[in-house]
Amino acid sequence: MKISASALDPYKARMDALILGEIGRFGAKTPLRDACEYALMGSGKRFRPALVFMVSDALGYGADVSAAALAVEYFHTASLIADDLPSMDDDAERREKATTHIVFGESVAILATYSLISAGYECLVKNARDATQKGSPQQDLCSIAIEIASRCTGIHGASGGQFLDLTSENITLPLLQEIFYKKTGTLFELSFLLGWIFGGGNLELLPQVKKAAGHFGFAFQLMDDLSDLEKDSAKNQALNFAVILGKEKAIDLFNNEIDFFLEEIENLNIHSPQFEGLVNLLIEKMKKEYFSCLNKFPSRKEKKL
Repeated sequence: MKISASALDPYKARMDALILGEIGRFGAKTPLRDACEYALMGSGKRFRPALVFMVSDALGYGADVSAAALAVEYFHTASLIADDLPSMDDDAERREKATTHIVFGESVAILATYSLISAGYECLVKNARDATQKGSPQQDLCSIAIEIASRCTGIHGASGGQFLDLTSENITLPLLQEIFYKKTGTLFELSFLLGWIFGGGNLELLPQVKKAAGHFGFAFQLMDDLSDLEKDSAKNQALNFAVILGKEKAIDLFNNEIDFFLEEIENLNIHSPQFEGLVNLLIEKMKKEYFSCLNKFPSRKEKKL
């Protein structure tokens, strides 16, 4: 999905610099290290790590969540390498260049996923250690973060979602919702929760943060599916909410999810210009692609921003 990155540019630049600074931690230059670097660098928008920073910035405690943002990018990139393998989706291009297994071979690509996932967990430990050393009153940050990351990336999250994507037939709406949540929604959830945990948020409000992430992730997926509607309809591809529900209902759901998301971040007191810009970016993308349905999109004033 192509979207303007204006709201994300500062975060992309920040993440690119962080990744370049951390590549040395992957050891001496080898094809495996090169494969990790190759997969990490490119035209990716850094959407998910940007959310880690946005949540933390909105909390306003000045916490450093760089390592947690890196963890999210490592987990996400590992999932992309795996998804692209010939035994999975068999894709030849990712982030506007040849996929990792095409350049480095399947065995190195698989080992790169292991390496990135391990590095992600190491980043969570580092961020928790740094927070504790700086006087964070939350003593369970590391165990909480690792528990959440394990769920979101494992069989109940992205890995399980990819399995369902590969093996499911006769797609129903409940099954599609499960595939979306596990494969895509959990990484958005991880981004919001890590930004909250390491940004100094009240841990008792984590269920509410999870709800906000769910609404944002579903809105993002609906926009993505609407963007792919014509292509997926031609291919009789049922793994698309707009194909199953129809364009009008999918657009209505998109509007509702945006409303619910805005309500949740208001309740969490993390509404910010950055989140407003991100929501505007999603809405403007939808307006551009579905000009005939502009009347379905409330103005920013109607959104009470």
